[in-house]
Amino acid sequence: MTDSLDIARRLDRLPWSRWHWRVVLALGVAWVLDGLEVTLVGSVGAVLERPDTLGLSAVQVGWSGSLYLAGAIVGALVFGRMSDRLGRKRLFLATLAIYAVATLATAFSTDFTFFALCRFITGLGIGGEYAAINSAIDELVPARVRGRVNLAINGSFWIGAALGAASSLLLLHPDVLGPVEGWRVGFAMGALLAVGMVLVRRHVPESPRWLLRHGRVEEASRILDAIEAEVVAQHGALPPLPAVAPKDRREQRPVPTMREVLHVLLRRYRVRSGVALSLMLAQAFFYNAIFFSYALVLTRFYGVADHRVALYIFPFALGNVLGPLLLGPLFDRVGRRRMIALTYGLAGVGLAATGVAFVADVLDARSQALCWSAVFFFASAAASSAYLTVSEVFPLEMRAMAIAIFYAVGTGAGGFAAPLLFGWLVESADRGNVAIGYGVGAVLVIVAGLLALRFGVDAERKPLEDIAPSS
Repeated sequence: MTDSLDIARRLDRLPWSRWHWRVVLALGVAWVLDGLEVTLVGSVGAVLERPDTLGLSAVQVGWSGSLYLAGAIVGALVFGRMSDRLGRKRLFLATLAIYAVATLATAFSTDFTFFALCRFITGLGIGGEYAAINSAIDELVPARVRGRVNLAINGSFWIGAALGAASSLLLLHPDVLGPVEGWRVGFAMGALLAVGMVLVRRHVPESPRWLLRHGRVEEASRILDAIEAEVVAQHGALPPLPAVAPKDRREQRPVPTMREVLHVLLRRYRVRSGVALSLMLAQAFFYNAIFFSYALVLTRFYGVADHRVALYIFPFALGNVLGPLLLGPLFDRVGRRRMIALTYGLAGVGLAATGVAFVADVLDARSQALCWSAVFFFASAAASSAYLTVSEVFPLEMRAMAIAIFYAVGTGAGGFAAPLLFGWLVESADRGNVAIGYGVGAVLVIVAGLLALRFGVDAERKPLEDIAPSS
């Protein structure tokens, strides 16, 4: 008889293979697309203020960023619930399709209202991606490398950011398409990439862990047999399954009601919930405050030309990509709590120091970009670890919904307010006001890191079933 323990041991013993790479590449595109979207809006924010484009104000640019995040919140909650009920695969196909249609429609915007609506619907798709994709990745990746893989995939947001910067730099150049048409083509390119990834994802299987929890034992076994056969063909015979003490062999669990979900979060795992919320809220404010306004800061305070804004994203993106890649293995070796506290703390101290230098007017555009790059080397790993924490410390039958709830609350409280707040701060043209915003972000991440150090879970190298057993 197959049970959840068998499934977990069989998945966790697999050596890293081409099959794992295929899954990571197919599912990780969610963060690439999010990075592409956010960077395009950041890079073309100043362009969209031109009267020959959409004629937006700085506040409206901030509103468009906040509405994108509002859509992501709604999408996470709606599609997260559906992912726990209907399966990971159905939802990560549907949400990517929604994203593709909405971002294509963005390219045909004629005014702020239409543009804002398209950004909201695009956010719906991306928010749904977060819940379904994080669940699927954690349930398919071996426990011994789950931390580094999860961080690396979340860090791929910045590959999308670099792509968005490169495309906007090229498309907005006066000798190519120029500002009037270039921004439209940039959004259309994102839609084409998404359509291609829908075709690739069709070959990613449903999570055997999810199938087993819903009583589909034969299907789970068949999928796992096929995965093992492919890995054996590449690496040879698999190691024997480790011996473990017998446990309750009940496989099927009904999808919990929202009341039951809230009971688990607020009563059974209330300390874990407090840590997860603080991590998500802090990183959401930290990231969205800086990233949705970086183009406005460069153009308003450093006089960077509209079509050259994207140049400054490359060092910023490089730091964000390298952080999770280089620090990720330490989350599996040194441990979750220590590394979360270290990365959150260093990110906060770095941003505070950058704010002091900014208000003292000792930076130019290039050194400002380099400072951001250094700060977000740590902040990128920190933010990725927040998603890792939420996705592995709650039971499987409510995992996607838990991810959705914490993403929604954290992003709603921190991420939604940050772009709008910084739009107003930048509009004031006062460096001191902007530096206050940086200071708020720094305090939030330092406090969150300390909470994780004291109350976090030592989840490194453990099967998901041991971290959060089903009730």
